[in-house]
Amino acid sequence: MAIRVTLLLVILVVLPFPSHCADPDPLQDFCVGILNDTSTSINGFPCKPASQVTSDDFFFDGLTKEGNTDNVFGFTATVGNVLAFPGLNTLGLSMNRVDFAPGGLNPPHSHPRATETGVVIKGKLYVGFLTTNNVLHSKVLTVGEMFVVPRGLVHFQMNVGKEKAMTITAFNSHLPGAVVLPTTLFASMPPIPNDVLTKAFQVEASVIDDIKAKFGS
Repeated sequence: MAIRVTLLLVILVVLPFPSHCADPDPLQDFCVGILNDTSTSINGFPCKPASQVTSDDFFFDGLTKEGNTDNVFGFTATVGNVLAFPGLNTLGLSMNRVDFAPGGLNPPHSHPRATETGVVIKGKLYVGFLTTNNVLHSKVLTVGEMFVVPRGLVHFQMNVGKEKAMTITAFNSHLPGAVVLPTTLFASMPPIPNDVLTKAFQVEASVIDDIKAKFGS
């Protein structure tokens, strides 16, 4: 009897349950999100009544236009997640378009709720991610080449070509989230105390103040 119980526990631990996925499995054909409904708090958004759903709810043209890269990093991400495309609600996927000026950088960041994969559509990108053992995996990619970043790991992309670059990325979550290290650390509200940052980076407070000033903090 004890052997059977032990075997059952091992199976329960090892088998991949749906709850281990980035997003829960949907329980209906679709659930077009009602983004402005604040009457309930759920893991996702309430569903629009099926009688009010139209074909337009399942199509999105937000990734067709080049994003504005006139910023300090020289890049912009145009999101195609549930907040921009409510038809993705509960379906466990989303996509972004990322545009880069020459030399532009998508700074080190992570997605806490999703693995990311992408394909270079234009230009030449240096793509890398870091493991939890601080190992860097990186490569320069050109048009048609793909990359994958495991869920939650810090990663980046930099345009190392002389022309503009662009990639299309996909996530196994309708809302992958993004923790952008520079702005998270130096532009949070309320701000992280300087004592924490000077100790973490082993620098003087003046250095931290200079960095915060660059991000308007």
